Amino acid sequence: MPDKTFTAAIIGCGNRGTDVYGNIMHGMPDKYKITALCDINAERLDIAGKKFDVPDALRFIDEVEFFAEKRADVLVIATLDGDHVRQAVRALELGYDILLEKPITDKIEECEKLLAARKKYGGKIIVCHVLRYSPAFLECEKILQSGELGRLVAIQAIEQVAYWHQAHSFVRGNWRNREETAPMILAKCCHDIDLLQYYAQSECDSVSSVGDLAYFNPDNAPDGATARCYDCPHVDSCAYSAVKLYVDDWKNKGCPDHKWPQCVITNARPLTEPALIKALREGPYGRCVFACDNNVVDHQLSDFVFKNGVKASLLMTAFTANGGRNIRFCCTLGELVLDEENGYIAVKPFGASQRAIDIKSLGGDANGGHGGGDYGIIEALYAALNGNNAAGVTTLEQSIESHLMALRAEQSRLTGGKTLAVHDDN
Repeated sequence: MPDKTFTAAIIGCGNRGTDVYGNIMHGMPDKYKITALCDINAERLDIAGKKFDVPDALRFIDEVEFFAEKRADVLVIATLDGDHVRQAVRALELGYDILLEKPITDKIEECEKLLAARKKYGGKIIVCHVLRYSPAFLECEKILQSGELGRLVAIQAIEQVAYWHQAHSFVRGNWRNREETAPMILAKCCHDIDLLQYYAQSECDSVSSVGDLAYFNPDNAPDGATARCYDCPHVDSCAYSAVKLYVDDWKNKGCPDHKWPQCVITNARPLTEPALIKALREGPYGRCVFACDNNVVDHQLSDFVFKNGVKASLLMTAFTANGGRNIRFCCTLGELVLDEENGYIAVKPFGASQRAIDIKSLGGDANGGHGGGDYGIIEALYAALNGNNAAGVTTLEQSIESHLMALRAEQSRLTGGKTLAVHDDN
């Protein structure tokens, strides 16, 4: 029997729902057909509906109406973090399989509620820890499991958020305020913590964490700075100038019709300079980074001890010129380094020849975002829907472990770095 074509519905038609997962699915017409959409923003809903040829009758503003009946085989949930569990539980009741954007939730009790619902109703849930599907990160796991470098002892990881990305997502953007969204260690680093747990091949025993908001506050505003960049005397000199980050950067890239992060600040399609300028004059992304309502950290250091003895540290920092992860694996017979920014994996067996692997040679960049991970998870979802559960699929059960680690890390940070057990039975 040939593999079938699955129908898909999407709730949350923003960047991840439409521009990433929706676009990838739409580009696989032999595997997926998008049949229904839901979003609270009528303009975004209209853009997605036209792009994916979804009729007006199956475009929903109201979540209750959307969930009145099952509308597809699989539901992509790409809404804000606080909506995920409520929507996923209802989807399970209706019989959907689910692709769930991360983080699942920032509440341990909601993780338990969703896990209980999945066990009660069945249904597959794949959580979007997309880096597990990226060739570079998979190559590291392959090398570690080969035994060439001996036994893994410790991991040192740096998540380079990058100064401009911090400003975009965690100062001006949706994940800036702890009262409205998950803590940054979960919102930004659940990828990283999931990878640590994946590589350690063990449950986590304990965690300690420190960090705070060091820079993005009114005390650090330059003299004479205004509330919005467009009217500010520092608009041409400030590293965080919204005009430089959104308008100038877009021009330097050749004024593309659609480009992240510019596509996030306006619903205009194609992108235009007047639309970008309007967004900066009126919307949240034009605000001075020293005059926003942000309260999440801009740096955090977390130490994890796994039950099998592996130790790991993770530094998340806004204060880097560029993005990309840097992970060093210390093993009994060698060292392994993944340098995403500079594009290589270094394999360094002790007393033997070292080698470097060009990340581009692994093929991920050709398949889009997150080093090919965005494309890879949609392929893995298709395999799972067909009953072929590939190794490494990020199930709900696997993902809850890394969420517990992140939430305990935040609890530790709030108590001054106290070492906490990850599981209550410790």
